[in-house]
Amino acid sequence: MNYIVDILLIAISAALVNNFVLYYFVGICPFIGVSRRVDMAFGMGCAVTFVISIAAILSWSITVFVLAPGALVTKWAAGFFVSAQEAAQIDLTILCYLVYIFAIASAVQFVEMYVRKFFPPLYKSFGVFLPLITTNCAILFACLTIMSKVVGVDNPADAWDLGRSLTLAVFGGVGFTIAIVIMAGIREELDLCDIPKPFKGPAITMIVAGILAMAFMGFTGVDSGLKNALTPPAQEDVQK
Repeated sequence: MNYIVDILLIAISAALVNNFVLYYFVGICPFIGVSRRVDMAFGMGCAVTFVISIAAILSWSITVFVLAPGALVTKWAAGFFVSAQEAAQIDLTILCYLVYIFAIASAVQFVEMYVRKFFPPLYKSFGVFLPLITTNCAILFACLTIMSKVVGVDNPADAWDLGRSLTLAVFGGVGFTIAIVIMAGIREELDLCDIPKPFKGPAITMIVAGILAMAFMGFTGVDSGLKNALTPPAQEDVQK
């Protein structure tokens, strides 16, 4: 039951409460650049969700089996050159940025080839922004968050498994899609409005983004409220 509650809380937190774009302000480039039309924004959101999911699987696997201290593959390979005790202490997490960027770039390349072959109009509408998913900091942010939940925990039992990591990635992508589609819908309506000249272009876009961020602040506390409602009280509290 606790595992299901954890998955639910991670999903709600990533999609709404701590939305990657409107809370952490990562992934702003595609959020602003590809939010002029709803159909293009939805396609970009789906592409980012797919890439971030693949990147999460790769980053979790690489972190657990290669980068983390005492990782199975690293310990086995280092065992040929150093003692078993020294091999178990090797920490390669310093390479996380380099490794994660390679993993993200590989996933983006796969998506780009797929979209180019099966959805040529969508590929043309994306333009330069599809390859730029490689440098979308929301994806790297998700990978680094997963690493902090795997390596940076005091109790090894609290380390995230693949299920929790994938939940964060998928619903982080869903939250990105929600934000960019809402933004695109508002910007389509703004094209029909009489906007004062000083606010036209990027200015009104940033104002709308700020208002959206404040609107999403209304979800603050939803995850903690659900946790209190779904988690049974501790035995000590019951006795009191």
